[in-house]
Amino acid sequence: MVSRVPASYFEDMYRSDPDPWGFASEWYEARKYALTLAALPRARYHRAFEPGCSIGVLSEQLAGRADELIAADASPSPLESARRRLGRTPGVSVRLMSVPEEWPPGRFDLIVLSEMAYYFTGPELGTLLAKSMATLEPGGDLIAVHWRLETDYPLTGDRVHRVLRTTPGLTPISHHEEREFVLDVVRRDP
Repeated sequence: MVSRVPASYFEDMYRSDPDPWGFASEWYEARKYALTLAALPRARYHRAFEPGCSIGVLSEQLAGRADELIAADASPSPLESARRRLGRTPGVSVRLMSVPEEWPPGRFDLIVLSEMAYYFTGPELGTLLAKSMATLEPGGDLIAVHWRLETDYPLTGDRVHRVLRTTPGLTPISHHEEREFVLDVVRRDP
């Protein structure tokens, strides 16, 4: 049986390297973030949620596009870096939170799933998308971007995005696919 990647996996990674995937230094990440921001169909959002924010590199950029941003991660170590990076940014809240079990209250007009949904099992992905739908305002956007190449995670990036694009109540707005990653924007039906 495929199981969810445990929180200890991430904590161990961050304890051995504060930026194990090169979020702040790799060209792949910088380019992916630029494309993610460019794919957002609105210049500004009122309230955004980014679970799996890690050290907050994308969060810092999203903060410039949202009046309020909740950046969350299930691992405490990267949140220390995220808090240092985002601590003085108006409207940003950095929280220790394990989705999909924990979820912030209120509604959002933007939810960002960046390289995190494939760590869950299929049923957990369903719960993640159900919670997203329940808190995404009608007409709100959900953007997702995931690695497409070989991993040992429970799901592939391609599978996550197939499920996302076919979720009832979400209308695909844009789709971008490259060898290394896939990016989709979907909008909650009014």
